Amino acid sequence: MLKRWLAHPLTRGLEIDDPQTTDLRRRIIREKPFLRRIYQEWYGEIVAALPAGHEPVLELGAGAGFLRDYLPGVITSEIFPCPGVNIVLDGLALPFADRVLRGIVLVDVLHHLPRPRQFFIEAARCVRTGGAVVMIEPWVTAWSELIYTKLHHEPFQPRARAWEFPASGPLSGANGALPWILFERDRAQFEREFPTWKIQKIELAMPFRYLVSGGVSMRGLMPGWSFTFWRGMEQALRPWMRSLAMFAYITLKRCETD
Repeated sequence: MLKRWLAHPLTRGLEIDDPQTTDLRRRIIREKPFLRRIYQEWYGEIVAALPAGHEPVLELGAGAGFLRDYLPGVITSEIFPCPGVNIVLDGLALPFADRVLRGIVLVDVLHHLPRPRQFFIEAARCVRTGGAVVMIEPWVTAWSELIYTKLHHEPFQPRARAWEFPASGPLSGANGALPWILFERDRAQFEREFPTWKIQKIELAMPFRYLVSGGVSMRGLMPGWSFTFWRGMEQALRPWMRSLAMFAYITLKRCETD
C-alpha cells in the first residue's frame, strides 16, 4: 500500500525493462529539483575522480542521465536504443580496441551486470594504464538494507554467495548489494582475481537525500529548497556512515601488471 502511494505517477504501469521507462526517467531527473541536484553532485564527484588525459571516457547505462553536461565528449551508451545516447552496447563485450579509454563511468549500473567478472576483464582490456573505473553504487549498511529490501523494487541480497546472478531484463536483473560484496565482503578475493584493478577510493555517502528525493520511481518527499539542509545534516553524520550510508563513491585505478 505504501509503495503504491509513493510511486511516481509517471512511472505507474510501466515495465522497468522498457526503453520508454529509461527515457521517462531522464525527464523525471530533470524535473525534480532535489533529485537533479543529487545528480549534479554525483557528476562533480565523477569528473574529479577521472584521471587527466585526452583519451575518451565511456559511460555505461547513460540513458537517463546528463553527464555530458559536465564531461563534454563522454561516450554515452545504453544496452538498448535511447534518445541522445551515442552507442548501444553490452557492458560485458565492449566494442573498443585495447587501452583506448581513459575511464569508464557507471552510475547505478554495476549491480545490474549479471557477470561482473567479465566486465572487469573487458574494462582492463579497454582502459589504459593509469585510467579508472568510477562508480556510484548502492552500499550495504544496517540502514540501507532496511530501505532497499522494504521500499526498493530491485533485488538486494548481501548474503548471496556468488557474484553472478540470473540474467533477466537489462534493469530488472540485479543485486543491489553486489558492489558491497565485491569491494567490502569479498575484497581480498577481488584483489586476488583482479590485480590489474587497485581499489583507490570507497567513500560512503548519502543516507537520506536520495531517499527523500524519491529517486526516479517515487514521489519526491522534500522540496528542492531543502537540499542544502539535508546535505548539511548528512555531513554532520559522516562519522556514522558505515551504519547509515545508502551509496558509495568507488574508484578503481588501472595498474600495469602485464
